Amino acid sequence: MHFPNSPTRILVVRGGAIGDFILTLPVLAALRKRWPKAAIDVLGYPHIAELAVAGGLADAVYTIESPLLSHMFVKSGAFPESVAQFFHQFDLVISYIYDPDCIFQENVRRLSEATYLRGCHQPDEHAPQHATITLLEPLQCLGFDNPDPVPRLRIPITKQALDTEHAIPTLAVHPGSGSARKNWPEDSWVNLLDQLAKRTNCRLLMIAGEAEGQRADRLAGLWPKDRLKLARNLSLTRLAELLQSASAFVGHDSGITHLAAALGVETLALWGPTAPSVWRPLGANVTLLANPGGISALEVEAVLDACLKLIQKTPA
Repeated sequence: MHFPNSPTRILVVRGGAIGDFILTLPVLAALRKRWPKAAIDVLGYPHIAELAVAGGLADAVYTIESPLLSHMFVKSGAFPESVAQFFHQFDLVISYIYDPDCIFQENVRRLSEATYLRGCHQPDEHAPQHATITLLEPLQCLGFDNPDPVPRLRIPITKQALDTEHAIPTLAVHPGSGSARKNWPEDSWVNLLDQLAKRTNCRLLMIAGEAEGQRADRLAGLWPKDRLKLARNLSLTRLAELLQSASAFVGHDSGITHLAAALGVETLALWGPTAPSVWRPLGANVTLLANPGGISALEVEAVLDACLKLIQKTPA
């Protein structure tokens, strides 16, 4: 399948969590590279998809949670004029939405003459390839030849994000994830941060969302206050600005770890139960640390050694 002419407006429909969206960035990057003059819009969660706009991979984001879009999941239903006009403007739609009965797909085709490509909503945990490869598959019928599967993101640095103490390395840590089974034990984090605070002059960027708020507070208390910055419930774009200037990052199997890797930060991923061959963060600066006995069996000394190597690897 090939377009006789370049598409002028493309819609990528992608919900999911932070990590799911980061792993879809290669799709947006490939589309941008092939058709740099086309407008690329995302229908998804604005607080996540704003990363693509900030990084120049998308031009606009529309919320997938709009009540008006509920009509798109009703078979043979009627549509508000605004919904009809919205979908009519696109000539290529790539959807990763969960649509087992193809109702959304059929309704888009009723409203638009766009080429509609259906992508995998959730890559298989036991798939023989990485999730990014699976997510890129819809582009094959458009003639894309081996697009880069590594998520890459660059956020323009604002004056707010500039740090005057460039000579002092910053270690960013995110001690949580979307699942407790993916988390390294808090006692292990305590031991690690206590030793790092004593053995380095690093500033610590402690990243915390609602899920790990109290845990992050307890761990942040181990670090000298004059070398500590707590990043709590920041927008992803603002967090990306801070992460981008960090010397190293340590986290679990989480969306924030995927974000750090996509930003090119030296990243240490403490890996848990999910298949690394499918879900691991990609990139030349990513180190994966796992133990056959599970994430709880990861030894503090091994993590400490890996952290010190990453900090020393990044030039001041």
